[in-house]
Formats: sequence, structure tokens, C-alpha cells
Amino acid sequence: MSSSTKLPKGLTILFADDEEPLQDLMSIELPRMGHRVVVCPDGSAAVRELSQSSIDCMIVDLDMPGMSGIDVIRRAKDISPDTESIVLTGKESLESAVAAMRYGACDYLTKPCRLSMLQELLGRISLRREMVKRYHAVRHQLERQSGGAQLVGEHASIQRVRELVARVAPTQSTVLIRGETGCGKELVARSVHDQSLRKTCPFVAINCGALPENLIESELFGHRKGAFTGADSQRQGLFEVASGGTIFLDEIGELPLAMQAKLLRVLESGEIRRVGDNDPFQVDVRVVCATHRNIEQMVEEGKFREDLMFRINTFEIYVPALRDRASDIPKLALHLFRRFRPDAQADAQIFDPSTMEMLTTHVWPGNVRELANVVEHATILCDQTPILVEHLPRHFTDRRLRKELRLLGPLSLREVEVFAIQEAVARHNGNKQAAADELGINIKTLYSKLNQAAGTMQKSA
Repeated sequence: MSSSTKLPKGLTILFADDEEPLQDLMSIELPRMGHRVVVCPDGSAAVRELSQSSIDCMIVDLDMPGMSGIDVIRRAKDISPDTESIVLTGKESLESAVAAMRYGACDYLTKPCRLSMLQELLGRISLRREMVKRYHAVRHQLERQSGGAQLVGEHASIQRVRELVARVAPTQSTVLIRGETGCGKELVARSVHDQSLRKTCPFVAINCGALPENLIESELFGHRKGAFTGADSQRQGLFEVASGGTIFLDEIGELPLAMQAKLLRVLESGEIRRVGDNDPFQVDVRVVCATHRNIEQMVEEGKFREDLMFRINTFEIYVPALRDRASDIPKLALHLFRRFRPDAQADAQIFDPSTMEMLTTHVWPGNVRELANVVEHATILCDQTPILVEHLPRHFTDRRLRKELRLLGPLSLREVEVFAIQEAVARHNGNKQAAADELGINIKTLYSKLNQAAGTMQKSA
């Protein structure tokens, strides 16, 4: 076989024909060509296999008893639309072959078919599928680049992150990325993928904390038609979508214990099983995880499996909080502004000095994500540069007023509490639950303190 037709990754092929000698021949020859083959004796068995397994290409005889090859192709379009079809037909049935192509078959071969022709045809299909996969990967990469997905900064801590990424990216090791919420863990995961040998294949990011608990397994591993109420068709899971590339499991500490056990099995065996399926199949995926939680403490509390912790923590990267690299804030703010205003003059003064002083002295509990929101807010309000303090969100203006008030005299403990709560609420755009989480209090306490403050203001009025 020539190098132009045999690709490193073969196809998973379903071969359906009622002739036993041909079944035996394909069971031997297709694996020799580098492909995995599933042989079915009739159309009904072929449809069952399509509903249970991930099939790249099927080769079906048109003239089988019972369900014909055309019927199989019709059904395949519903249950496995990405599967490509080749039909086998006798010379006297060329009209049927043409009809099959109208229903979606990509090509046909007449019996007896020459193995060299079949090999060449499968090579073209392999190349076409590979090119489509690469096209989507390149498109996603360009979208990421246009969105500013890069590690910006010269602080020693972020330079260390870049060094670790460069070290681990070319390997196949599982990576655990740690750091506070909003510090850029997904950007680090993307950098690992973009510098790896898998960079031309998909990068699939999943927020484990955002997945409904009753649908996590189906989202990750897929399901077969009829596996549960609402499963009207077979669906690929995200592990399967990421095949050949990288899957990023953000907030992995949020996974339920039962799901942790299934994920551990996937990491150890490289096999996934769709919901409703009995037979597992292999996937080639690199796993990168991230969390802001203390996994070791969760293990002690029985909330995270210790064996899974060891399995995902082959190589660890810690992403620093923005407050720990405050010297990078001017460069980051400028980078973010250019992302929102790509047409701005390169030599213009973007931030007024007083504005930049406010940015560099802010604590940034929301890290780079919060900085991005602040810069975007200011960009919307500012018709022309430089960006002034009044263009910043309200809690920055409130902070400046509080600074002036402190010059007049000390604040009471209650006033400090109220200011802290109001600032947190403003920072989260009115989301009181998020503000309570940031402050380390429950939502009931937050409402109580706000109501106390409102009552005090009414009395004083």
C-alpha cells in the first residue's frame, strides 16, 4: 500500500454482505489495510451496529435478503449521519448503485471488486475525513487567536507558566491546572494544546460544574438512541468529538463521585461506553483538567477520589492570581482594549494615568476575567481615548469616594461591611449570590446586612 493511501489512523468500517466467503475475505484484508472492521451478515444487523458503535465508513451490499443496502443507507442518515457509505453491486445492478448514491452513498464498487480499488477508495475517504477534521481545528484556532487567547505578561510567575507549558505540551501526559477563578486556566489549557502534536485536531472545553448531574455521562460519553427518555437519536459524546485532540475538563472538582469513577476508568483504559451501550470503544484523547478547589482537602472529606486525583495530577501548572502579578496589569489592560477596539490608533494614549492607578491598585478578586469585564465596560462608555476614571464601573468610582471619605475620618465596622458588600455586588453586576460566594458569607447574611444598612439610612434621613 502506498503512503498516499494508508494514513496513520485507519477507519472503523462496517462491512455488510450475506456472502460468507466475502465476509471472511474482508475480515482479513481490511485490517491489513490498517482499518478496524465490523462484519454484519445482513442489513438489520448493520443498522443495529450503527446505532451502537462509532462507524466512519460502511460498505454494504445492495442485494441482501430482508433489508436492502439502500434501506441501510437511508437508516444510517438518521442514526449515524457522519458515517460515509460505499455500496457493492453486481454489474447488472448499476442503476441501483446510482440510486444508492442519490440517498447519500459516496461511491460504489462492482462485484467482484479489486482490493486495490477498495484500498484506494478508502484512502480517499480517510484523507477527506482527516482534512475536514483539520479544517475545523484550524478554524477554531483562528477564532481563538482573534479572540486574544494568549498568555500576556512578563512577571516571573507567568513566565514560569509559559516554561511549564512548553515542557509538557509535546508529551501525552495528563495535566492539572490550578488557580483561582478567572485567572486564565483555560488559556493555559489552550496553550498546552496549541503547542502539542495534537494542535491540528479539536480542542473541546467543558465546564464540569455547568453540566446537569443527570446528563453529565451522556454529555461526556454520548448515548445510543432510546437509552433514556428524550434520546431520540444516537449522539456523540464530547470525548468522541475531541478524538485525536484535547479535552479540557474545567472545574473537575465539581464532578459527582459516581462520575469520577467512570472518568477514572476512561483515563486508565482509553475506552468509553455510550449510555445504553454494552460494548466500549477506544478514543484517542489527551485530558487536561483544571480546578480552583483544594483537591487534597476534598479527598480527606470524601468528596473526591484519591486515585483520580493521582491520575489527573501527572503534571501540575499553577496559574498566579492577578494581584500577585500586578506589574502585568498595564500590559494586560492594553491587550484587552486592543481586542475590543482593534481599530484604535497604535500610538494613542489609551488610559489616563489616574485610571491606570485605579486599575493597578485594585485587588482583582475576579482576576483577569474581572479585568476584561472592566476594560470592556470602559471601552463601551469611552467614545475616544484616553479612558478616564468615570468610564470605569461604579464600584471603582465608589472606591475613590471612600478614599476621600477616609481623609475626613474613620469608618465604622458596619460602614466597612456595607461598602464591601456593595462593591462585591457591583463587581458581579448585581448578582448577589456571586457576591456572597466571593465574600465567604451565605446569601441570607448578605441580604440581612444590606437590609440593616437600608434601615440605618432611612432613620438618618
